[in-house]
Amino acid sequence: MQTNSTHHCGQSIQHLVASVLPPVLIIELLLGLPGNLMAVWVFMRHLQYWKLHIVFLLNLVLADFLLLVSLPFRIDYLQKGEDWVFGDAWCRINLFMLSVNRSASIGFMTAVVVDRFFKVVHPHCKMNFISSQQAAGIACFIWAVVISLRIPLLLAGDLLWKANNISLCRSFNSYENPSLGIWIHYIVYIGEFFFPLVLLIFCSIRIACTLRCSQIDKKKVRRATHTVLVIVGVFIICFFPGIATGLTGLHLKKMGSEYCHAYKLLGELFSLSIGFTYLNSALDPLIYCFSSSMFRNEVKRVINWFGLVELQLSHHGTTVNTRDG
Repeated sequence: MQTNSTHHCGQSIQHLVASVLPPVLIIELLLGLPGNLMAVWVFMRHLQYWKLHIVFLLNLVLADFLLLVSLPFRIDYLQKGEDWVFGDAWCRINLFMLSVNRSASIGFMTAVVVDRFFKVVHPHCKMNFISSQQAAGIACFIWAVVISLRIPLLLAGDLLWKANNISLCRSFNSYENPSLGIWIHYIVYIGEFFFPLVLLIFCSIRIACTLRCSQIDKKKVRRATHTVLVIVGVFIICFFPGIATGLTGLHLKKMGSEYCHAYKLLGELFSLSIGFTYLNSALDPLIYCFSSSMFRNEVKRVINWFGLVELQLSHHGTTVNTRDG
């Protein structure tokens, strides 16, 4: 366990984060759990209809469960004024699971968009005709890459440190001399945002161009466009605030100790941006709705059961119009 003497600007407890973030995380936990449980139930009921994007969506659900399991410990930690009572090993495991959730969520969101890209822009590509076993192999490869990139964080020995007799458990601190595992964690955190962002923008533009120029099956292209736009929207909402505040904080740190107050403020804003990062578990059901007709049908059945509106179900993966009750 480290002490705060090893940290730049004497970083200490973030009181604003400890007071604001817990209720936000509780709401996200309550919103994310039902949607993801429903997704597991729907996808497992329709094993015979699994396609490549369904495999990716199911793995996105699994990534969300890593977050939902880890969040109660972070909520407890923050409600105690940032005092981690679960020990060093569980601190590292908890931060590892949260980081794997972020990386895997980004990976499988990107995979769904790439699948839509090939379906629309290159409909005759072999990628569109792979088996469910091959799809599972691709998913396992994504998990292997994600876990291997995050193992250095799990092995890092400087995640838990003392400040004013309180144990702080953070993966982002003002280290004067970060360990190799922390450096890898920072690099992955930044890289896994910008590389997928470029790919998402490229796929979005190509699919939009295909919608504009293609004269066949415009409904299929339009559905793919909506799916991609929803994923890009969720990606930006959840992951951009952390990148923006984090990079700004790094810039202020390099400018010297005279910017220490501003740097601490950015540190709090960065920690508050975690609320956006963890929002992905609550917003991912939107991706399931736009990407999967079987999930969309179950949502419609639930809405019809409440009797507020009457919605027609999709047939054979084709979405039909809805009508007010």
